[in-house]
Amino acid sequence: MSRRIHLALHPYGVGGPGQHGLWKDPAVAKNASIDIGYYIQQAQAAEHALFDALFVVDSQFINATYPSHYLNRLEPLTLLSAVATHTRNIGLVGTASSTYNSPFNLARRFASLDHISGGRAGWNVVTSFDTGTSRNFGLDEHLDYATRYGRALEFVRVARGLWDSYEDDAFPADVQRDVFLDPSKLHALDHEGEHFKVAGPLNLSRSPQGQPVIFQAGVSPEGRDLAARVAEGIYAPGGTLEQAREYYADIKKRTAAHGRDPDHIKVFIHGGPVVGATDEEARRREREIFEEDNDFASNLALLGRSFGAYDFSAHDLDAPFPDVAHLAEKGGRTGAAKIIERAAAENLTLRQVAESANAFRRSPFVGAPETVADTIERWYDAGTLDGINLAFRNNDDLGRFVDGVVPLLQKRGLFRTEYEADTLRGNLGLPVPANRHTAGREPAGA
Repeated sequence: MSRRIHLALHPYGVGGPGQHGLWKDPAVAKNASIDIGYYIQQAQAAEHALFDALFVVDSQFINATYPSHYLNRLEPLTLLSAVATHTRNIGLVGTASSTYNSPFNLARRFASLDHISGGRAGWNVVTSFDTGTSRNFGLDEHLDYATRYGRALEFVRVARGLWDSYEDDAFPADVQRDVFLDPSKLHALDHEGEHFKVAGPLNLSRSPQGQPVIFQAGVSPEGRDLAARVAEGIYAPGGTLEQAREYYADIKKRTAAHGRDPDHIKVFIHGGPVVGATDEEARRREREIFEEDNDFASNLALLGRSFGAYDFSAHDLDAPFPDVAHLAEKGGRTGAAKIIERAAAENLTLRQVAESANAFRRSPFVGAPETVADTIERWYDAGTLDGINLAFRNNDDLGRFVDGVVPLLQKRGLFRTEYEADTLRGNLGLPVPANRHTAGREPAGA
């Protein structure tokens, strides 16, 4: 197995969670989150640096307290389809909910992106974090955890079945024989399950990479198990080196337990590098960024997202942390449970919880280029990651990483010097999935 790190770029426009002051940065256009030129520029810069993918997140619920980028942003598949026409190699990973979509429609949209991009599409499967999303889709209540994850597993399996509707040689387009389609190579799905009933077939052939690459961001036991069953890439939470190593080992172990090759799931941790001319300059800039973003009211609202967008401002800030455990069950259950447990164990007030949840924490990926490259190598060698999903505040910060850190990783043999393939699968070192109908017809050992 080659010793290569994968890199993805995670654009956040005018500011994602915790980036409360980013929209004020003079280097960031105030309309960045809805400016397709911004995304094209980001994608082209990342492609020039040989990154594996552009990774676009999404949600379908907001209120006025949500992060700036969330309040006014483009729909991922529309965005990525536009980016596809201005790039050639970089993968295009879009987030879409399995809770608030239908399999046929979403399978068709991702297959279309896969064709438009020449085999560079990826689907980040989410079950929807924001409980308020339900009311945008005609439901009074957000689905519970078990239902959401059961639906997600079935959703992915249905989508994969639809993507195999046509075998690879289904369209001979033989003028001499007057045969455009070989009907024996077209297959209905006829799926009937607990959550979906889908006849098929899909009216779109397989792409150059066979099927879009499946990503997932599982933290809870249910999320980790879903990732181990179906994901080929995973967006991991990161944390400390020890936490990242535990997560990485657990995902690989679960993947093997489901009969899959652990090398066929690539774990990307989140990273927000700050690169400076010296370590001291970079650390000083890291602290400045924290101060720019550190707004208590915004931090309190961000805390509420883990509890179904709950408004904590109605509570006494200096009273014990309120009993909101019932709100966590349908929201960010894993993160919320940790908050509740710590608040009870340390007898924390609401103010202390909000402040500690957003306290200054030094990132490991901060320093001069050599320091950042050393840290990435150390984390990779420690068995914490296959790749890093990188977020930068602006194009200047991205440029410092590309110009300073990437060449060092290349010099050490840790990062590619040219793209290995034209598809996302090829660059991630993932196999092209065999069409189930073709594979079922081939003799054993063929």
